[in-house]
Amino acid sequence: MQLKLEAFTVDNIPLIKKGDELAAMICDNTEIQDNDIVVIASTIVSKSEGRTFTLDDIIPSQRALDIARKNGEDPRFIQAVLDRSRECLVESPILLVETLNGHVCIKAGIDDSNVEDGVLLELPTDPDASAKMIAHGIRKLTSKRVSVIITDTNGRSFKIGQTGVAVGLSNIAPIKNWCGEKDLFGKVLEITEEGVADEIAGTANLLMGEGDGGNPVVILRGLEMYVDSDVTIKETYRPDDMDVIRKGLRSL
Repeated sequence: MQLKLEAFTVDNIPLIKKGDELAAMICDNTEIQDNDIVVIASTIVSKSEGRTFTLDDIIPSQRALDIARKNGEDPRFIQAVLDRSRECLVESPILLVETLNGHVCIKAGIDDSNVEDGVLLELPTDPDASAKMIAHGIRKLTSKRVSVIITDTNGRSFKIGQTGVAVGLSNIAPIKNWCGEKDLFGKVLEITEEGVADEIAGTANLLMGEGDGGNPVVILRGLEMYVDSDVTIKETYRPDDMDVIRKGLRSL
C-alpha cells in the first residue's frame, strides 16, 4: 500500500504580540482539513502568551554567581534559568536543566532571538495546555478535528546539530507502541516505542527554517493520527528510575 505525507507552511503569519489569537491567524491563512497536524514553533506561542521578560529586576543567588563565573555568562541570566528549572543536570561548560514542566534542554529554553534587544523569551509554562487551547480554537472556527504539536529546537546528545522536538501537544499520542506487533520474519517486537511527536516536529522543522526567514507554522497532512482523548508530552519523558543518562550526570 502506497503511503503519502504532505507538509506545507502556513504563510503570511505576522509578527506575533501578546494577546494574538494564533488559531484565528492560522485559519485565516490556510484551509484546514480533518486530521491535519498543526505544528507551531514555541516562540510564537510564547509571544502570544506574553512570556517575555528582562533581566533588570533579577537578583542573582550565590549559585548563579558561581555558575556565571565558570560559564562567562550574566549571573542574572543564570538566575532566570535556575528559576525556571526543577533540576540542573550540568552546570558547565553548558547549563543543562530540567524545566519545571519536565523538558530537558539547554538554559531552560530561554531565547533572545527574534525579540527586541534586551528582551528574553521563555517557553510556554504549560505547552500541553497551550496546544489544547489552539486545537480547540481551530475546531471552533472550522469544525475540523486537528492535532497540534508545539516545537522547540534542541541539540542532541552525542551528535552535532539541532533538530525540532515536541514540547507540547494535543489530540495526538506522542508515542506509538509497536510492542506485540510482528516484524518481517514473524518475530514479536518487545521494546519498540516510536517517538512520533518528535519525528513530526523534526519534519516540520525542515520547513520552518531559522533566522529572519522562518515559517513558524507547518501543516502535516496524511498521517491520520488524531485522537480524542487526554494526552501529554510528559508521556515521552523517561521515568527517573529508568533514566541511566540522568543518573550518570548526577554522579559527575
